[in-house]
Amino acid sequence: MLTLRDFLVRGLIAGLIGGLAAFFVGYAIGEPAVEAAIAIEEAAGGHDHGTGAEAGEPEAEEDEGTEVSRPIQSTLGLATGMLVLGAALGGIAGIATGLSFGRFGRRSARATAMAVAGAGFVVLFFVPFLIYPPNPPAVGDGDTIGWRTGLYFAMLAVSVIAAALAIYLGRTFTAKLGAWYAGLVGVGTYLAIVLIAFAVMPRYDEVPSDFPPSLLYEFRLSSILTQVVLWVVIGAALGELTHRLHRSRAGARSDAELASIG
Repeated sequence: MLTLRDFLVRGLIAGLIGGLAAFFVGYAIGEPAVEAAIAIEEAAGGHDHGTGAEAGEPEAEEDEGTEVSRPIQSTLGLATGMLVLGAALGGIAGIATGLSFGRFGRRSARATAMAVAGAGFVVLFFVPFLIYPPNPPAVGDGDTIGWRTGLYFAMLAVSVIAAALAIYLGRTFTAKLGAWYAGLVGVGTYLAIVLIAFAVMPRYDEVPSDFPPSLLYEFRLSSILTQVVLWVVIGAALGELTHRLHRSRAGARSDAELASIG
């Protein structure tokens, strides 16, 4: 019998593995776009992101604050951020897998973990991404960052609440409609709430007209690919770890039962 703690611990491990994989993907395909965007920002007279003083500032003013250099940001900083994010999401996925295991049909631990990871990707990343996608440096007004962040987290909250309601309705109608139609009710409820939110949530467009569209596309595509790798690895690793534990405990229980009969 697996406990919720078993799922949580293995979720944290899977999250660290996923975070490490996402770091390599983000560094390989995301950092070039970030560097290009920073170069555009610096050429326009923006902040130099730790590479030196801003143009026209006295050298003495460099000591007023400590900045982290770009090489550190793009390696150690990125790795730390992805590992922390991976562990947090892995822990959430582990708990969700533990709560879901055996409650939605006779799915294996592997299938349950992958289903949870897929739902997590859609609910926690992809749906908010569709309305408020991330922007690279040199894009966005610094005076509106608080407002934009608030809108993003508001959409994230809507997505999570809609998913929780969809799961509740799906389980409620399973006995009456069957698993297939109850699932359709849940998915339909989620989509309806999300589409209403898309229609009423405020929009913003702060991409400068002279910013290269191909660079913006590359940055956002790298964000999606990094998240895909993160969630796929979390689901696969969590499924494998919980499957092995479940099989070993089931085998030990069978051996104990045979020993007691003998």
